[in-house]
Amino acid sequence: MGGHLIRAVVETEGLELTGAVERPDHPQIGFDAGLVAGAGELGVKISDDLAATMANADVLIDFTFPDVTLQNLAVCAELGKMVVSGSTGFTPEQRAEAEKYAAKIPVVLAPNMSVGVNACFKLLKEAAKILGDGFDVEVVELHHNKKKDSPSGTAVRMGEVVADALGRDYNKVANFHREGMCGERSKEEIGMQTVRGGDIVGEHTVYFIGMGERIEISHRAMSRDMFARGAARACLWLNGKGPGIYDMQDVLELK
Repeated sequence: MGGHLIRAVVETEGLELTGAVERPDHPQIGFDAGLVAGAGELGVKISDDLAATMANADVLIDFTFPDVTLQNLAVCAELGKMVVSGSTGFTPEQRAEAEKYAAKIPVVLAPNMSVGVNACFKLLKEAAKILGDGFDVEVVELHHNKKKDSPSGTAVRMGEVVADALGRDYNKVANFHREGMCGERSKEEIGMQTVRGGDIVGEHTVYFIGMGERIEISHRAMSRDMFARGAARACLWLNGKGPGIYDMQDVLELK
């Protein structure tokens, strides 16, 4: 993902790559970030020191994991730097900690930076409102076999959007597991199903299943480039914004 982000920054007018950071034991520390990413030599060396790297930067693009993101937010909050993060898998406690840092700096925190996925969020909200309680809702997501969190942050957000539109508490109605004699499906539950395998970039489908009819709203990612382009767009949008947590719905003015 780092390579996709570097190329997106280089290709986006108004952005300039000033640094790149990897974990301390990464074998490419000291290498030219552009050459590693296939973007040509940029004169920017990969570092393991975030604070030093951010000295000449305005915004950090963070695609890591929640615990690392929180460490990065702490550094950026101390330095007064903006953050765009596409990390997923935050617990409620981790989200609350992120919000504390965002009280000092502007942060775009989004489980999916794709413009298409965020359009789906908007469509799901409207569909749920129209269809109401007469349709069962199931969310199915597919990802590569290296993905660590399950269900994906995007699938969780889809479930949250639908639950909110229906006046339900996602944390109470999400059903992650069915096996054996588990009884009939309740009308309120939202099924959350996960598939892992191969090199699937990311696929999400929300099923609204009624009597004699079914509506499917799907998004399929063919490349990680779309996530990187969305992150670059978020960087440009974030410039000049006040402290707080924003998401891609804000960036795309879909709210």
